[in-house]
Amino acid sequence: MSIELQNMAKDILNRTKFQGKIAIVLGSGLGDFTENFTDPTVIPYASIKGYPQPTVEGHAGEFVFGKLDNISLVAARGRFHFYEGHSIDTVTLPIRLFKALGIKYIIITNAAGSMKKEFPPGKLMLITRHLDCTFRNSSKDPSWVDQAPYYFENILNMVRKASELTHVPIAEGGYCWTQGPVYETPGEIQYFLSLNGTAVGMSTAPEIETAGDLGIKAIGISCLTNYAAGITDQPLTHQEVMETADLAKNDFSALIKETINQLGSI
Repeated sequence: MSIELQNMAKDILNRTKFQGKIAIVLGSGLGDFTENFTDPTVIPYASIKGYPQPTVEGHAGEFVFGKLDNISLVAARGRFHFYEGHSIDTVTLPIRLFKALGIKYIIITNAAGSMKKEFPPGKLMLITRHLDCTFRNSSKDPSWVDQAPYYFENILNMVRKASELTHVPIAEGGYCWTQGPVYETPGEIQYFLSLNGTAVGMSTAPEIETAGDLGIKAIGISCLTNYAAGITDQPLTHQEVMETADLAKNDFSALIKETINQLGSI
């Protein structure tokens, strides 16, 4: 752990006295989840020396520490994307900071495009595997990541149980991580479908992999906010992403709250 990261963690712990084991990363349009927290303490990213700032709409740029049903947790309202020009080290900095804060479990959420007509906008999807479709290191077909230390069946089962208890139906599938910043072409979507992809987005995969490498057990949940290019004739806009995430926020909140209760019982 770098000295800079140690100093960030020390600064946060001095301000919050945080002793929780659960963190959540809130994707585009999903930041309102922190309204459920009791006794919240907000720490803007800008107040942490050396910490970068998000630039995408729907990413507030702050940590919120608080409690949910008496369970201590921290939420990151805003993330960093590879397409913003950040290095992978910066993209995954929040995960490494969570490790320094003592986090054991992390829920990583995002807004994603559905590649399946049976999974319409507004549906929530449990990520059970992912593909790195950035082709940064190779032009070969990517391989699915679906095993420990990145995915654990007993952890995934907690989301399934939360779905049953809250009566919030969820889809399940594979998430394809693309570099962005533009939406994918219909041709790219057909390629991802040929690899058995279910949803597509521009985040999450490097965060899940970093969490696993650090010994943090991760859960990935997508809010499917639009159909991917070519699935329908509907044009793709970030405004649609934000509007659909807002419409899904009640189901999202119920599912995440119960998932946190499940994790808190471990």
